[in-house]
Amino acid sequence: TGPLKDMNFSIPEGGGVRILYQFTSEPPAVRFRLSGDKDGIIDIAPEKGILYLNGSLDWETKPVHRLQVESLDVNGKVVKGPYAVTIYVEDINDNPPEFDQTVYAGVVRQNSRPGKPFMYVHATDRDNPATPHAQLVYSILHHFPNPYEEMLFQIDSATGAISPSRTGSYYLDPQKQDTFTLVVSVKDMAGMSTNAFTSSADVNIFVLESLWKAPSTIRIQENSTQVHPVNISRVQSNEIDVIYDIFEKEKLPRLPFSIGQDGVIYVTEPLDREEKDTYTFFVVAKDKQGELADKPLQIHVIVEDINDNPPVCQQALTVIEVQENEVGGSNIGTLFATDMDEENTLNSRLRFKIKSQVPEVPTSNLFYVQQDTGILQLTGHSLSKFYASNYSLKVLVTDGAFETICDVEVHVIDINDQIPIFEKSDYGSVTIAESVPVGTVILEIQANDGDEPATGSSLVIYQVKEGDPNNTFIIDTDTETNRGFIKINKALDFETTPVYNLVINATNPEPLVPGVHYNSSSLTLLKVFLTDVDEPPVFLKPVYKEEVSEDIPVNTLVMTVEAYDPEGDSVRYSLEGDVKKWLKINSATGQVYTASRLDREEKEIYTIDVVATELNNAAQKSRASLVLHLRDVNDNLPYLVKDYPAFFCYPVSGGEKILIQATDADEQWFYSRFTFSLADDTNTRNNWEISKVNATHAYLSPKHPNFEEKIYNVPIILNDNGKPPLENKVNLKVNICKCSSEKSCF
Repeated sequence: TGPLKDMNFSIPEGGGVRILYQFTSEPPAVRFRLSGDKDGIIDIAPEKGILYLNGSLDWETKPVHRLQVESLDVNGKVVKGPYAVTIYVEDINDNPPEFDQTVYAGVVRQNSRPGKPFMYVHATDRDNPATPHAQLVYSILHHFPNPYEEMLFQIDSATGAISPSRTGSYYLDPQKQDTFTLVVSVKDMAGMSTNAFTSSADVNIFVLESLWKAPSTIRIQENSTQVHPVNISRVQSNEIDVIYDIFEKEKLPRLPFSIGQDGVIYVTEPLDREEKDTYTFFVVAKDKQGELADKPLQIHVIVEDINDNPPVCQQALTVIEVQENEVGGSNIGTLFATDMDEENTLNSRLRFKIKSQVPEVPTSNLFYVQQDTGILQLTGHSLSKFYASNYSLKVLVTDGAFETICDVEVHVIDINDQIPIFEKSDYGSVTIAESVPVGTVILEIQANDGDEPATGSSLVIYQVKEGDPNNTFIIDTDTETNRGFIKINKALDFETTPVYNLVINATNPEPLVPGVHYNSSSLTLLKVFLTDVDEPPVFLKPVYKEEVSEDIPVNTLVMTVEAYDPEGDSVRYSLEGDVKKWLKINSATGQVYTASRLDREEKEIYTIDVVATELNNAAQKSRASLVLHLRDVNDNLPYLVKDYPAFFCYPVSGGEKILIQATDADEQWFYSRFTFSLADDTNTRNNWEISKVNATHAYLSPKHPNFEEKIYNVPIILNDNGKPPLENKVNLKVNICKCSSEKSCF
C-alpha cells in the first residue's frame, strides 16, 4: 500500500488473477480511476484503490502496459494525478520453436567442400529474443540411410546451415546413393535446459554428380593459324562465385595457357611440337577468401604433329668406299637422313630416290637406293676403277610435303688382295712396373699393306689375338702411317698376372678377295713383364653399407670390413670422420661395433671413412666408405607443430573451432596416425571437445558459451599409435578475447 505516485511493475506472464498494489486516499479523495492499456485484464477497485489482474498477462500479445491512475472527490473531480503506472510483462518459455517449412529439399554435389553450406533450415520462436527462451540450437536427430560410422552431413547449430561432413565430402556418390533424408531438430533455451521445447522437420537431400572434373586429354594441333587465345576446354566448380587459376607442374619459362573466370581454358599462342610435345598443369578454384573450393584438377595437353619440318641429311657429304670387284646387288652403304616431325608417323616417313649420277653410264644406272631405308646397292654391274674412281650421286629425300637433296660420293677402291705384313714377327719383350698408369703407350709396332693407300683395303687394324683375356691392353692405329700404339687399358697387378705372352694380328676393314687369306705374316709376338711395386692395401669393397635399428645396444657388431695387402703384409684398421663417436673398430679383424647410442633423428645416414694401413709401412694406406643407415624406431613423443595463436572471440558463440596439428621426430611412414583426446579431468571435458580431422589434425572447440575473458590451459593427450605407442600430454594455451582488440588476442 501507499499513496498515489508513478510506479513500475514487472509481472511474469501467465500468472492469473492477482493483486498488484493498493493506493491510499487522502481527503477529499473518495475513489480512484484507472485508464490506459487495461486490455480487459488490468483494473482498480474504485473505493479501495486496489490495483489487480483479473486474468493472465501475455508477453507475446503485449510486453508493456502503460496506464494512468488518479484520485477523485465525490463530484468526480480529480484530486491527484494522473500518475503513470507501467507494467512490464516478463517473458516465460511458453512457446515452442517452429520451422518455417515442414519439409525441406536441397541439392548437393558429389565431392563438395566439407563445411560449405548448400542449404539452410530456419525456425522461429515467439518468446522474447533477448532471453534464452528464444535462443535456438539446431541439430540432426536422424540420418537415413547412414552407411558409415560418421554422418555424411552436418548442421551449424546456430545458423541451421547444412553442409557435407568430411566423411560426406569423400563418400557422397550419386551412383551409390542419390537421396538422403535428415530429421533436423531445433531446441530453445540454447539447448541447455532439459525443459526446452523441441520441434523437428524432414530434410530431403538429393546428391548430384560433381561438376568439378578434369577434362579428358586435350589435343592441340601445332602451329595453329587461328587467332589466339583459343578456347580448348572448360571446367566448372561445384560452387558459385569462385575464382579460377592455373599453376604449372613444370617450371617453364612461360606457360602458354590461361583460364577465364567462367572456367574456360585457353591456349594463348601457337604451339610447336618439336619444341615441346606435352604439357601438364593444374587448375584450381578458390573462394573469395582464397581458400580452395575444390581439389586441383590435373590438365594434360598433347601437341599433335603436322608435317612442318623437311628431311635433313645426317652428313653434308656421305662417302662410301666400294671395291672394284664388288658383285652386283651388294649393299655398299646407307644414306642417313632425319625428320624432326613425330616419329613413327607419316609426317616423318622418309623416301629415297636417286636423282642423278655423275659420271653417267650410257647403258644404265650403276646404283640403286632402297626407297624406305636409304640402303645403297650396286645394280647388276660391278665397278671399274679404270672407267671412274669416283661417282657423285644426288639423292632426293622426301617426307611427302618437303624435299631435300643429299650428296653421296662413291669411291671405287682397289681390290683388297694384299694382306698386312709385320716388320717384325717377334718384338721381344718389354718390362714395366705394375704401377704404370692406364693410357700409357708401352710399345710401337708397324705392319705394312701394299693395297691402295688411304683406303679400307690398306688400313691396318691391330688386335691382341691371344694372351690377354681381360683386355688389359689396347692398340690404336695412326691412320696415316698404319703405325700401332700398344697402350695399357686396365690397371696392372703383378700379384695376379706378372707376365703376358701376347699374340697380335693385323687385318683390314675391307674384306679380302676370294683366294687371299691372312697368314703368319700378319701375326707378331710380344712379352710383357711386370715388376712388383709396394702397393697400399686393397679393400674388397669400395663402400660398406649396413642398415641397423637406431636402438641397438652399445657394443653391437654392425659389420666387418676386409682389406688385404697385395704383397702379403698384415693390415690394421682405423676409423676417420666419426664425429658422433658412434662407432669403434677392431684394428686387427675389421669388425665394427657401436660405441655409443645411435640416434636416427640426429643423423639418419651416417658416413665415415675406414682406413686400412700396412703393419710394416704406415705410409701405405687405403680408404673405403662406411655407410650406416639408421632404421627408425618409435622413440620420440608426439607434440604440437607450433605454438598456435589459439583464440576464440569473446563472447564465445557456437560452432567456433581451431585447427591443431601433431607431429613427432620419428620417421613418418606414408602418413602418420595420431590420435587426440582431452585430459581425463571433469573441468576440461565439460568445457572443451576435440574432434579428429585426419591423421595429423584435429579441431578443438568450446562446448558452451559461458567462458570468461581470459587465457585457458587446455591439456591435450597426443598418441602416435606407433610400436610401441607413445603418449604425450601437452598444454595448449587458448585465449578468450575481444576480437575488436587485436592486441588482446595475440
